[in-house]
Amino acid sequence: MTDPQKDDELAGTEQPFVQHLVELRDRLIKAAMAIGIAAAILAFFPGPSALYDILAAPLVAHLPKGATLIATNVISPFVVPLKILFMAAFLLALPYVLYQVWAFVAPGLYSHEKKLVLPLVVSSTLLFFAGVAFSYYFVFGKVFQFIQTFAPKSITAAPDIEEYLNFVLGMFLAFGLAFEVPVAVILVVRMGLLSVQQLREWRGYFWVLAAVGTAMVTPPDASSMLILLAVVGGLYEVGIIAASFFVKSTKAPADAADAEKSA
Repeated sequence: MTDPQKDDELAGTEQPFVQHLVELRDRLIKAAMAIGIAAAILAFFPGPSALYDILAAPLVAHLPKGATLIATNVISPFVVPLKILFMAAFLLALPYVLYQVWAFVAPGLYSHEKKLVLPLVVSSTLLFFAGVAFSYYFVFGKVFQFIQTFAPKSITAAPDIEEYLNFVLGMFLAFGLAFEVPVAVILVVRMGLLSVQQLREWRGYFWVLAAVGTAMVTPPDASSMLILLAVVGGLYEVGIIAASFFVKSTKAPADAADAEKSA
């Protein structure tokens, strides 16, 4: 008769609840310090004002000659660049923050679970950055160009800096999450909610939902909507392929043995 303790990879790794809280506190402090260090670096170079200028560049490039952004709130010229500074600092420190999350949960995972979690943490981070970059370098230009073509000549565009920041953050979040489609597909399959075969059979429904979603978050011009739809659809297909691989490589030893016996 086998000893359950020998078969359990996590045997002996249990820690008192207080120790978990202490470790969580320490890792949160490390993550906050990383964000603070990144903010201090960005505060000196390139600086909060320069960061806002970079963020506003796609809009400024399509404003009428001589037009600029305005601040309708007294403290907006100070608060808005400061918000962007900490947003940029968080994105800069995000890999280290996610490493702290991984280091906290890893001791409680089996080896087959670690094979799934770590690649998903890395890939989800990279995909989110890719979505943010896609919206900044491609979508913003299309949006502002389209808006200016419809603006009456009697109106001088002078967007508010705080409203522009809210718009940018919303677009970054929407496109960052849209690029997480492969990760979502893998998790759905790994949790047993849907099978890879079902995802393949239902891809038509996904394309319809993706078309509706892209139409809601993109400007009303066909080119940007079709490009984003193609990107999201392609990521869905990549997610199906990746899910087939991950499900096989991250099975628990008992599940893998049962699968071999049934095969």
